Amino acid sequence: MSTATSDLELHATRTGLLLVDWQERLLAAMPAELAQRALRNAVLLVEAARRLGLPVILSEQYPKGLGHTVPQLSAALAGLPQLTRFEKLEFGCVGVAPFDQALAASGRTHWIASGVETHVCLYQTTRALARTHRVFVPQDAALSRSEANWRVGLDLMARAGCVITSTETVVFDLLKRAGSDDFRALSKLIK
Repeated sequence: MSTATSDLELHATRTGLLLVDWQERLLAAMPAELAQRALRNAVLLVEAARRLGLPVILSEQYPKGLGHTVPQLSAALAGLPQLTRFEKLEFGCVGVAPFDQALAASGRTHWIASGVETHVCLYQTTRALARTHRVFVPQDAALSRSEANWRVGLDLMARAGCVITSTETVVFDLLKRAGSDDFRALSKLIK
């Protein structure tokens, strides 16, 4: 995709949220403090999606072995009107039928991608997705077991054409202005 300045701007009407493998056993293997911060940011992204009408796609990698989506994120997703959940064995989501169908049905050109692990499933998903869509990866809502692998994953995603950003940058870019009920609700979650 082009890297024109306009492609760096997020609009709620053309953006979706992708949550990759935020699962119980995966998060338990992450450094605890980093996992809590990243999970808090993923929940914030879900609340932004709820308030601004973004479709959300959630994957689970081999839940029989890795467990299901962590309770905090599941609770945030409850009642979300535009939510697609699916299970996969593939590391990347692109090419998995439920993902491809939800992606096409959404009509969204820009995707915020968050998940676990940065250098495996999140990387393989965003690398393929960036061939056809603009992909934004909040680095503070992505996790790997080691900092080295986290950095490798972010670097590879950037080289694949993804925009490496932060959760606050994404949320405020979607909001565009202060003073609204959405701004007040989301800014409380950021503090």
